Amino acid sequence: MKYMLLMTYHVEGVPPVDTWSPEDLRRMIQFQHDLDASLVASGELVGAEGLAWPDQAKLVRSDGVRPPVITDGPFPESKEFLAGFWIVDVESEERAIEIAAKASASPGVGGVPIQQVIEVRAVMEAPDVTG
Repeated sequence: MKYMLLMTYHVEGVPPVDTWSPEDLRRMIQFQHDLDASLVASGELVGAEGLAWPDQAKLVRSDGVRPPVITDGPFPESKEFLAGFWIVDVESEERAIEIAAKASASPGVGGVPIQQVIEVRAVMEAPDVTG
């Protein structure tokens, strides 16, 4: 079954990543690369990406007839936003949670695990509408 693991940026008590030392950034990025490599090796990784900052996002709304309305944003009132994701194809929800727990322990400043919240959501399959 496929699951999406959503990584939120902003963890209480952890300084913003753009203030980290180069060593702390390298450690965190290496952790992410190693996690991805282990999921590739196990055949569980479908895809993983980091996302650009929210100020680079575009909101698109269309009625399918007129040109779409495109606005900048979103600009959340909180400092929390979606920073990246993994899509994994695993045998069970328990395995998806195990991977999320590992991702949550990514090293932060001084190598201390940042304990960021990773949301685990099953990827829905569309019903068969061909028959």
